[in-house]
Amino acid sequence: MHTNVKLNRPINCAVLTVSDTRDKTTDKGGQLIQELLTEMSDEVVIQQYEIVKDDLVSIQQVIETWKSLAIDVIITTGGTGIAPRDVTIEAVKPMLTKEIEGFGELFRYLSYTEDVGTRALLSRALGGTMNQQLIFCLPGSTGAIRLAITKLIRVELTHLVHEMTKKN
Repeated sequence: MHTNVKLNRPINCAVLTVSDTRDKTTDKGGQLIQELLTEMSDEVVIQQYEIVKDDLVSIQQVIETWKSLAIDVIITTGGTGIAPRDVTIEAVKPMLTKEIEGFGELFRYLSYTEDVGTRALLSRALGGTMNQQLIFCLPGSTGAIRLAITKLIRVELTHLVHEMTKKN
């Protein structure tokens, strides 16, 4: 966690798995995200967890519902590749207030150097903001999830939430 910033409140998170085949008993990716975030600190609380089909409207409906809740960070997993059914990025990107380009760039760099080599070019991982919420769209593999959470998201999460919610 970013050492210079203290929030003095929990960080409320939501996890969305995008998959045509997973349910809550077989969703290793969504479970891993929750585990890695709550390991980080007792200041992280998982408020919501859902699984939806690889369908643009279904993804947007869940995220739209979460926009009205006191959630600081939404993390999606799945649907970020280039297959015809991969529509998470197409669903989320139009909902963003700002894109955090550096997240996708760093994720692909780390994926290339530490995980999957040139297959990293297939990843369309995305980070951004929706008003005062952060959203990160991660690939569905547990290796990619572990990399993104431990090397990028966990390290900066408190700082990112602070930046999103500070008054000036």
